[in-house]
Amino acid sequence: MTEDPSEFRPAPDPALQEAAGAQALRRSLLVLLLLGGFAGGAVWWLARDPKTTHAPGAGPATALGRIAPAATFTDVTVASGIRFRHSNGATGNKWLPETMGGGVACLDFDGDGDADLLFVNGTAWPDDQRTNATPTTAALYRNDTERGGPLRFVDVTAGSGLDIPIQGMGVACGDFDGDGRVDVFLTAVGGDHLFRNLGGGKFEEVTAEAGVGGPVAGWSTATAWIDVDNDGDLDLFVGEYVQWSPELDRKAATGTPGIRRGYGRPWNFSGAFPRLYRNDTPRGGRPRFTDVSAASGLAVRHPVTGLPLAKTLAVAPIDLNDDGWMDLVVANDTVQNLVFTNRHDGTFAEIGVQSGMAFDAYGQARGAMGIDAARFRNDGALGIAIGNFANEMNALYVAQPTRDQLVFADEATQEGIGPASQPLLKFGLFFFDYDLDGRLDVLTANGHIEESIYRVQPDASYRQPAQLFWNAGGAKSFVAVGADRAGGDLFQPLSGRGSAYADFDRDGDPDVVIMQVEGPPVILRNDQNLGHHWLRLRLVGTHSNTDAIGAWVQVRVGGRTLSRQVMPTKSYLSQSELPVTFGLGTTTAIDGIQIRWPDGRIQIPSVPGIDREIEVREP
Repeated sequence: MTEDPSEFRPAPDPALQEAAGAQALRRSLLVLLLLGGFAGGAVWWLARDPKTTHAPGAGPATALGRIAPAATFTDVTVASGIRFRHSNGATGNKWLPETMGGGVACLDFDGDGDADLLFVNGTAWPDDQRTNATPTTAALYRNDTERGGPLRFVDVTAGSGLDIPIQGMGVACGDFDGDGRVDVFLTAVGGDHLFRNLGGGKFEEVTAEAGVGGPVAGWSTATAWIDVDNDGDLDLFVGEYVQWSPELDRKAATGTPGIRRGYGRPWNFSGAFPRLYRNDTPRGGRPRFTDVSAASGLAVRHPVTGLPLAKTLAVAPIDLNDDGWMDLVVANDTVQNLVFTNRHDGTFAEIGVQSGMAFDAYGQARGAMGIDAARFRNDGALGIAIGNFANEMNALYVAQPTRDQLVFADEATQEGIGPASQPLLKFGLFFFDYDLDGRLDVLTANGHIEESIYRVQPDASYRQPAQLFWNAGGAKSFVAVGADRAGGDLFQPLSGRGSAYADFDRDGDPDVVIMQVEGPPVILRNDQNLGHHWLRLRLVGTHSNTDAIGAWVQVRVGGRTLSRQVMPTKSYLSQSELPVTFGLGTTTAIDGIQIRWPDGRIQIPSVPGIDREIEVREP
């Protein structure tokens, strides 16, 4: 029997493609060329054998005559005191959830101004008969790093209240009760968990009281704290992957040549509706949420089968049309992405197809994993980047100049983050300015889901290197950076999943953390020494939510306007730091700062000095 290299590439949903006929017809010639097997242009990129692609990060890191700077990342995981190891509970059954976790959060749980770490973990399955199957839990590490010194973390999990065994997936951090302390929500297989921060390193589980546990048979993934109704507190979005159980998984067993039993594919499972909880908690009071999922418009059904459509793995909360209300871009696996625009009345309209973000350029769904949104060009145009499955390129949907700002085109190829990414299976993805030059770069954490993938695709591997794209500015903004410019530690092969960034040592540049499934995380200290200046802003809301999630900050510097959103939810199942960083390059003065708070109020704070972090409170 001939081995099929496409076995682990997400298949398009034929029924959904039929429902999206209007979009497909507009591209009918290209679709026919693709189905007919003709190679040429972007079609060749989609269909080609990965072995003909340049190695990730290889090649000249140049664009428009500009060379990527030498900015090294150093693996300091062990030296910093991190001893955590992710567990997925695998014993050989090949349950699909074992391939997907877990996330990581960079949060300041103790309010001392630096970023601590919370690692989401799986645990043993209920039917695990091993006598040494010790339950594993999430891990909380306090950041004890001196400013500018070597990274140092201390494990404070025991007795924190977070140390309960769950089959954890993702994490969202936010101060839902307005008491000034960041709370934690964990998604999982078998019910979710909300923890209220009591201070002193202690958390109280309040899931049942709050009513946000979700279905016991559910499999929740991406989650976000956002103020969807502009009432000043944080509501809760929870994405669901698929309807899953061990019984359903047994029926979905794969017969892949060369692999006795492979992990089930997502198209063998029905989708699941995302959930939305409105926050009705009094400030400083006991948790109270109302499930508004059904009325919100998020429950999109398959146009042919009538079953739940979404198979959510990531979400980007973002105000797409600049109307002051939070919208949602939901990244789905093997079915169309969903785009929800806020109607200002507690409901959303789904416009994925109309916006251009539902499918690729040929009307096909992809295997979307991680996502982030940013104004990466410094020209006001919004970009939505999505990391997709192996043999599929990253997507980079860029807002087109239309009146309503709700039309996007995938410009990944011309912007430079498409073809080089194709061989890898991308999970965590985020924008960040690693070299502090004022332009947002892109990092993806990568790794396959099947350890034996090499038996099916000899050129593929389970553990894969991260990929770093430097933003050179101008046309074809991004170029892949290799070990010669960023150091070998960043590109060590990993079974990468969640990823996040934070300035752990408070020296101005963002450090990186990457999670592995069934392995240790990797802490990568940013050791760039380019002499670039910077400014960091930590916002505190008063009328708005205390974390200022959803606020936009603009800094005018050297004839440019840099825009950054306060939004920890990004990447895959993970949360990055709350403060926003502005790289200033060689510029030594700032011309002006403007803050638009989540409630729409504009604040013009005084211009501070540079190379510092400042706190700005909402007036």
